[in-house]
Amino acid sequence: LLFFVCYPLPWQCFRALCCKGPPPPRPEYDLVCIGLTGSGKTSLLSQLCSESPENIVSTTGFSIKAVPFQNAILNVKELGGADNIRKYWSRYYQGSQGVIFVLDSASSEDDLETARNELHSALQHPQLCTLPFLILANHQDKPAARSIQEV
Repeated sequence: LLFFVCYPLPWQCFRALCCKGPPPPRPEYDLVCIGLTGSGKTSLLSQLCSESPENIVSTTGFSIKAVPFQNAILNVKELGGADNIRKYWSRYYQGSQGVIFVLDSASSEDDLETARNELHSALQHPQLCTLPFLILANHQDKPAARSIQEV
């Protein structure tokens, strides 16, 4: 049993509850998520989508996830980070409105240098150079993780 106390008139309360119509559409933003294999791109997106962290497999090729927030929806195109896939990243940049670059802060010096080169390449790409970038130094919970200053 549900009771509503409405003032001044009960029909105004009913109308306010039932006749508002659909909520206004949330704006959608298209983002691209890049980084080397094992940096944590898939885990990040799974966490943002409230998916189970079990059975996460590195992305081969690309995947697209809609990440819902209260006031917006982020359509995130995650691109695989393997050597043979990175050369095709630029084919997926068109239409992006922002970039998430994920790096493994506990990776080897060689991998960190490769990530740095890929980041600089993305920052200079004509389709990305004017867009906002989020650079995420992932795996900060690992003992070998570097600080932000070291990265």
